[in-house]
Amino acid sequence: MATPSKKIIKKKFFTVKNELTGKEFELYGDSLESLKGRFVNLDMTRNLRGKGIEVRFKINVKNNEAYAEPTDILLLGYFIRRMMRKGSDYVEDSITCECKNAEVIIKPFILTRKKVSRAIRNSLRVKAREWIIAKAKTLDNWELFDEVLKNKFQKDLSLVLKKVYPLSLCEIRMLNVKKINQEIEYKRPEREMEKTEIKEEVIATEEVKEETEHSKPAKKKTEEKEEVKE
Repeated sequence: MATPSKKIIKKKFFTVKNELTGKEFELYGDSLESLKGRFVNLDMTRNLRGKGIEVRFKINVKNNEAYAEPTDILLLGYFIRRMMRKGSDYVEDSITCECKNAEVIIKPFILTRKKVSRAIRNSLRVKAREWIIAKAKTLDNWELFDEVLKNKFQKDLSLVLKKVYPLSLCEIRMLNVKKINQEIEYKRPEREMEKTEIKEEVIATEEVKEETEHSKPAKKKTEEKEEVKE
């Protein structure tokens, strides 16, 4: 008996829209539906000028298009160790709170300029908890992720905490979407998509231009030295 022939499925790259960063990236898969539910980690260090942040996205497919939904923000350990100083104290906390359409976990990391007493550390922790819970209620999960990546959320928190004690660092060590309320409708931020490949080509051309500009004066110096020898 002849064995039944198996269908050969050719894999290819599919474009995924990422409204949070305004860029597109590509994923390899059998079909567009096969990407649904997949998780992708993106290192945002280069985009944030050396600030070590990793963002985790969950792929969702709707209207024959793939979207990247943010689920986690993680401040990398090497960045925290680099910011630590001798003669200072740090305050950490884990806060479960609700935003407009989701339940989230926010972990702040606060670094004081000098060693402080336990009372001051506790006061900073309580003040940060109160402000974060109140602020999260005014934002949906997209707005929350956007403000943390743009450092707006941390700056506003730092201004509040500096009234208690001067700080050298105020960051969000982790942001995690614990549960999304599907009953509440919300809109993704509408942004023009930019392909990462195009941006990398622009950066490469700029680097080449800088090298050529620096190399020109070096040639002039060698010509001047030859004239002096003659």
